Amino acid sequence: MSDKTLDLLVTLWPSFGHFGRFIRDHRLAGVRMNSAMITVPELEKELAAIQAAVGDAGAMPLYFDIKGRQMRVTEVHDNDSYLDITLNHPITVKTPTEVLFKAGADFAVLDHLEEDGKRLIFQGGPKYNVFPGESLHIRHPSLAVHGSIFTDVEKVKIEKVKEAGITRWFLSYVEGQADVDEFLELVGKDAEVWLKIESQKGLDYVAEKFVKAPNLVLVLARGDLYVELEHPHEILGATKLVVEKDPEACVGSRLLLSVVAEPVPSCADWNELAWLYDVGYRRFMLCDELCLKEPLLATAVNAFDAFRGAYAQKVA
Repeated sequence: MSDKTLDLLVTLWPSFGHFGRFIRDHRLAGVRMNSAMITVPELEKELAAIQAAVGDAGAMPLYFDIKGRQMRVTEVHDNDSYLDITLNHPITVKTPTEVLFKAGADFAVLDHLEEDGKRLIFQGGPKYNVFPGESLHIRHPSLAVHGSIFTDVEKVKIEKVKEAGITRWFLSYVEGQADVDEFLELVGKDAEVWLKIESQKGLDYVAEKFVKAPNLVLVLARGDLYVELEHPHEILGATKLVVEKDPEACVGSRLLLSVVAEPVPSCADWNELAWLYDVGYRRFMLCDELCLKEPLLATAVNAFDAFRGAYAQKVA
């Protein structure tokens, strides 16, 4: 951790117009690059731009997020009658079943699977369009994700990032020690890896099998975890579990979202920061939505720094 009471991480790419501003912001402890919607050629351009964008601010830790077993859309097939998509991983699940899109804000009913479980055929479709790179959620207990945890494309991304000299990583949808071991084989056994807990199976791993190591950090990744949980209130117990198992844990996403609509954080947002601090979190990460636009990110960083000074440092 930095020498501040609290660490704040954000998600940016060098191509963002505000990357240069925030990579030099002493109030931040790191920048995460999210691989979700980026192709290999696009990644190569971003990595090439890092040195020019970072310059003398090279001390800011950079992290790269690999998606692992997370289900993501690779292709949307033309069809006016129903949604027809291909996934990055083959799956099995009892159908028909509900599939959630847009972080749970939209849904459609999966009718059946084709092409060994990688092609999903729906009964109609969701309200909003679905695009390649987007994630989806299937909460039916029969769901199983098959094949290699890391697709060929993800493996290429890993090699490109290693060649660029980045040694810090996030790994999405960690659900067992085998996921961690396989990833460490790819990036190096001593690499710093932040393990994103985003499902009930991930929480079970944390509760029963996780062993803390100096290079491993748990992340309560609430953006997806909150959608994956069967009951919304279960996020409260999950929040306490993760930091109990790893005092260095990070809590990410769904923070300070009220600033999307208003210039001043809501009372609920201030109180949530205080509660997360009180249960033990000292590392926080803002969600992609706040980081995409400079004014929103500036407001959120200012608010967090005010919280750091007005509450956390006085309570510590």
